[in-house]
Amino acid sequence: MTLARDLAEFLAPYRASDLPAQTLDYAAMLIASTIASAAMGSGLESAKIVKDMARSLGGSPRASVWFDGGPKGVDRLPVVAAAQVNAVMSDAAASDDSDLRTIVHCGTPLVATALAAAEHHGGSGAEVLAAIVIGYELAGRIIDGMPGFRERGFHGSNAAIFAATGAAGRLLRLDAEQMTHAIALTATSTGGLARAADTSVAREYHAGVATFNGIQAVRAAQRGYTAEERILEMRLGFFESYGGVDGAEAAAKAMRDLGRSWDIVTDMAVKLVPGGHPYHALAEAAANAARDGDIDPERVESITVSRPGMTALSGPLHPADLIDMAHSPAYFLAAGVADRAFSWAHAGPAKIADPVIHRLIDKVRVGPPPPTENAARYRQGATVTIRTTDGREVASTVYVPKGAGMLGIDWADIDAKYRTLVPLSGLPDRQIEASLALIHRFRDVTDVSELTRLLQRSP
Repeated sequence: MTLARDLAEFLAPYRASDLPAQTLDYAAMLIASTIASAAMGSGLESAKIVKDMARSLGGSPRASVWFDGGPKGVDRLPVVAAAQVNAVMSDAAASDDSDLRTIVHCGTPLVATALAAAEHHGGSGAEVLAAIVIGYELAGRIIDGMPGFRERGFHGSNAAIFAATGAAGRLLRLDAEQMTHAIALTATSTGGLARAADTSVAREYHAGVATFNGIQAVRAAQRGYTAEERILEMRLGFFESYGGVDGAEAAAKAMRDLGRSWDIVTDMAVKLVPGGHPYHALAEAAANAARDGDIDPERVESITVSRPGMTALSGPLHPADLIDMAHSPAYFLAAGVADRAFSWAHAGPAKIADPVIHRLIDKVRVGPPPPTENAARYRQGATVTIRTTDGREVASTVYVPKGAGMLGIDWADIDAKYRTLVPLSGLPDRQIEASLALIHRFRDVTDVSELTRLLQRSP
């Protein structure tokens, strides 16, 4: 047996009725979150370029591009192209979701793939939700096998591609043999460098390519294409090349406790504010401390952050645009203190240029890490201490950011995100409310096109 086959055979029998209700709820929330993030990204230049490229290639009109009505009010492309465009829109806004083990945005390829595949090949809402849960689990197992791949310079798309494969494989109804080779083909179809993603719009390009290539691996395997099915664990294979780990040991980690829990619940977090997920808890803790201490921004002497493994501030210190902002922990900390909150407004140009925030950025420091015996509690969390010019100190600790599945996700937070961001797409209010209501009852939907039609603007 190989890891690709073990995973394929384990995941193959599961249907929506076999899965815990919470996993299906979170899958529906991922749909709403991903669409909302795509709405925010729909007007960005990177998304427009990829959409224009896809249109120029043409092909059979199989699945819908969200928020973009064509001559008849529906813009349709081949499944792989539509999924790629929708994924780029979602990732471009840096407002989608993350896996808290090592920041990977699984929801973007999952939702873009699942809706496009179901729209063309057929699939009920319940089948789409199950495909999202299964796809997340497949990607999560890959993450378990090589948790340090980002530290080696590889982008999260190197794991997120498996989410697209899992979702597409389920909705194209691959059997375990075909799925084994789809997973193997996926392992040799991935790529993306973290440095480029952290400093440019290569980030969303990676997401689109991962989505496209994951679907293509499934389509090839469906037709009988085979690959080296030991590629995940073999010498110089996927785990060793990308993760720098022994392949056999990584495979064992990937299979450990399989079926005891579901990663979409234990490790997924939906973004309830914009930007890089590693910094959400920083802003949350900073805002908590500023409120608790009734802190005047003009009287702040220092803002000190402490988290396991953090020894220096990363990213641009003073952001000038959305890309900078998404990767600047100093900005998240300073904004949380300045405004006693962090919201979608902080991704806008007014807040990014706010002089109060920029003055506070210069007062941000990195403190010693927390005691090692407490380190496991921090899931992208942090402790923030504000010291004022009169000697007062106020501290707050956030171990896990809001929106994490392990804390429980509230539909009210998802609804607020959807109603805040989807209007940026130009959809009318009636379609926004109708689409959100449909997502709430998605497991009862028989035709996924009910949703994708609601995501089209009138010509």
